Amino acid sequence: MNPITTFWNHFQQNHFVFLLLNEIPKDELKTHFDKLLSYLHQFNKDLNIIIKNKKQLAELIITANGNPYLFKEVELLVHHAPQIERWKITAFLQPDTNHTKFENGTDKHLEYHGINLKISEMYFESFENPIKPTEFGIKVFIKNYIVHKDNPRLREAVYTQIEHLVGEKSFANDITFIEIGQLETNQEDLLELYHLQYFIETLLDN
Repeated sequence: MNPITTFWNHFQQNHFVFLLLNEIPKDELKTHFDKLLSYLHQFNKDLNIIIKNKKQLAELIITANGNPYLFKEVELLVHHAPQIERWKITAFLQPDTNHTKFENGTDKHLEYHGINLKISEMYFESFENPIKPTEFGIKVFIKNYIVHKDNPRLREAVYTQIEHLVGEKSFANDITFIEIGQLETNQEDLLELYHLQYFIETLLDN
């Protein structure tokens, strides 16, 4: 059977399990998640899934982990997704449009291999390459860079926050390079990181 069909058939038959995320033991839930992931990897081993369970509507996100070479694979898979009651099937991580939590500082910390990051506490400045005007880069400033600068997972953690903030496609297509540095108390000219999406959209419009 076609691996796309196999994946969607399995999800259609077992989707109710993921509607009960808070009611099923973690071990049992992990077994179901790993099984679904194994069917996904029969189609492409580099794709991943994220499940968001909201009160009225659950969401299954198919992600390429920011790899633009896999974007067409994601789009193909989602194109063949069945209609399932109470489920929204989404291609790629989408931009986080709820900035109120960042403005209020009520957003959650990302804990990633001993690294603790919070978008409302992160800032950035932009770089443009005069030789290649189409290239756009940023330097991200975090409070605890000095503590974590030798941690090989730091870049992944920062990338994860940015990808969730601006969306997977913008992260892959619009940002050419990212540097990371220590946030100092006197850096008043920096922009809050949660403004990055708007900054990119403004840049692209010019």
